[in-house]
Amino acid sequence: MRSWGLGASGVWNTVADARTVGLLVRTSLLALAVTASAVVIAVPLAWLTTRTDLPGRRAWTVLTALPLVIPSYIGGYVFVAALGPRGIVQGWLEPLGVQRLPSIYGFGGAWLVLTLFTYPYVLLIVRAAIRGLDPTLEEASYSLGRGRRETLRRVVLPQLRPAIVAGSLLVALYTLHDFGAVSLLRFDSFTRAIYLNYQASFDRSRAAMLGVMLVALTLIVLVLEARARGRAAFYRRHPGGRRPPPQMSLGRWRGPALAACGAITGMALLLPVGIVVYWLVRAAGEGEPLRVAFAAAWNSVRVAGLGALIALVAAWPVAVLGVRFPGRGARTLERASYVGYALPGIVVALSLVFFGARYVPALYQTTAMLAFAYAVLFLPQAGGALRASLLQVDPHLEEAAQSLGSSRRRTALRIVLPLVRPGALAGLALVFLTAMKELPATLLLSPTGFSSLATEVWSATNAASFGRAALPALLLIVLASGPLAALLLSGSGERRLRGDR
Repeated sequence: MRSWGLGASGVWNTVADARTVGLLVRTSLLALAVTASAVVIAVPLAWLTTRTDLPGRRAWTVLTALPLVIPSYIGGYVFVAALGPRGIVQGWLEPLGVQRLPSIYGFGGAWLVLTLFTYPYVLLIVRAAIRGLDPTLEEASYSLGRGRRETLRRVVLPQLRPAIVAGSLLVALYTLHDFGAVSLLRFDSFTRAIYLNYQASFDRSRAAMLGVMLVALTLIVLVLEARARGRAAFYRRHPGGRRPPPQMSLGRWRGPALAACGAITGMALLLPVGIVVYWLVRAAGEGEPLRVAFAAAWNSVRVAGLGALIALVAAWPVAVLGVRFPGRGARTLERASYVGYALPGIVVALSLVFFGARYVPALYQTTAMLAFAYAVLFLPQAGGALRASLLQVDPHLEEAAQSLGSSRRRTALRIVLPLVRPGALAGLALVFLTAMKELPATLLLSPTGFSSLATEVWSATNAASFGRAALPALLLIVLASGPLAALLLSGSGERRLRGDR
């Protein structure tokens, strides 16, 4: 509706404009490059931490997944602070005669940052899939004379294809809707162009039209993912209990494997945390006033928690219909719930700005509207976790309770809810974690005077005040680490993330 305000000629001029075509090409290339790099990093890491005798395997399992809690805009801030002009590394190298480092800005910087902080999406899903592989298929391949490399290529990787495709979809969608990293690294993508058009013009129809084009690009990605997924069956057809697959000895590859794990963890986790701590200590040493952003932290926790609760409540009937009453209508409703997750946050925020200002002005620029945006954006995370738990609840338990005189409501409260509690908590934690990091929706929908940790970090880094950004960035990382650590330590995190897809 908003974009049609341009008129037919205005719509065509926007779509056919050379700058718009350039945005389309650059955004598509970035999504493709980041997705391919994330797969190249994540699949070997998943195999090393699940099927080999890698020393410290449990520690690497947690450390390689923790970059997921670091928002991309903090990653962008870290690499600009470290490798940008007048950055830390530049200061170290100046006495050696190095006057200028290669620019971190543009495509290269955006590709590096987004790759390092999105590969855990593929890692967690593929790791869960590897744990579910049937070892008898590999043993049959060995018995037929095939070597380890050919078995990996022809037996294992085809079984992992759905997980790799599912993780790739999450990375591609994240890259398409990312705003913070591309803005800080000055890479012109759709999200940055939409935000600049929205801020710089009273007529926001062009921003809306760019949003429609980004929606179309997202739909193309979803169609490609559905075709790549295929219709093959990947579950076990023979009876009997499942046994864990055997571990492989790394032998002389143990050293290189440890070096690879250490390099990736150092770049994606230790470097960001170390740089943030460095700027915090430096700012304190220079006497820069550092205030603990308690109000911003409370706002982040409060609104993210409210959004997670709304998403969980809204996802419950969708999950129940999909599991207990399967049919065309239930499948349609379940797929429709993914629409908000597939759309970039800035597009959802723009639509709610238009809707709130025109139709419900009482809710416009309120925390309720912001929490509702979080629920729209991340509803599938709660729904997927609930669905995964409901699938594990034997419906005969509910039938037995009702045959003994228990009502549907009493059965749901006393039988079903206790059994799906792990999935509900996992979904709640996933939505909370993701909402804490959400930037564009928070920037566009937050009330006047409202600040969150995400907006504090973004405003400080956008003004190149790295010392002022350090404390809220560190607080955000610590607060976001809790839900992911709880998921990983509970042993259900990877399964719930796979259910999220």
